[in-house]
Amino acid sequence: MPLKLRIKFYQQIELFQENPTNQQLNNHALSGQYFGYRSIDVSGDVRAIFKETDINTVRFMDIGTHSQLYG
Repeated sequence: MPLKLRIKFYQQIELFQENPTNQQLNNHALSGQYFGYRSIDVSGDVRAIFKETDINTVRFMDIGTHSQLYG
C-alpha cells in the first residue's frame, strides 16, 4: 500500500477509536459475501473491512478499492 494511503488509513483508525460512528468514516454494515462485517471509508474509493470480535474489539480484515473488495 502506498505510504500516503497507509497514513490516511492510520488517521481513519484514530478517528474510529475516538468515535466509530463519526460521519467521515461512513461506517456501515455489509451484506452478501461480507454479511456480518462492516466497512469504513479510508480515502476516495478505498475501504477497510472489519468485524467486531467482541464488545471492545474489532479486527480489520481487508483494505482495497470498492472494485477490489466487492468486484
